[in-house]
Amino acid sequence: MESHYTLVLIKPSAVQRGLCGEIISRYESAGLKLAALKLEKFPLETFAELYREHQGKSFYQAVVEHMSSAPICALVLAGPAGIVEKVRALNGATDPVKAAPGTIRGDYAAAMEPDNIVHASDALESAAREIRIFFPDFMPCS
Repeated sequence: MESHYTLVLIKPSAVQRGLCGEIISRYESAGLKLAALKLEKFPLETFAELYREHQGKSFYQAVVEHMSSAPICALVLAGPAGIVEKVRALNGATDPVKAAPGTIRGDYAAAMEPDNIVHASDALESAAREIRIFFPDFMPCS
């Protein structure tokens, strides 16, 4: 079976609250595999590149500054076709107030600000771009 890959970032508040293990466990329990993992404080420029399509929007600067303010846990997850949609369903709605109980955001996030617990790629194409930002040497296994 061919593996597909996506990026997940466990945001600063979740790292500070000690939720990395619980969040990773949810992905693994859903049948996804960890292909790469980093716990690191990345520079502001990294998040400026990640969120470049949002440059000029009202939330852009705050998000870039917040994400670079403390360590995050960056994951590459591997799984079958549909992995992006599966991860986004496990995460729940982007706005945690609208996220269903039982989803990661529904269970652990209270509001969009200062962060909503996790970032996940929205398509395989963006996942490939985002993985290169955080894991420039990542080589997918077949």
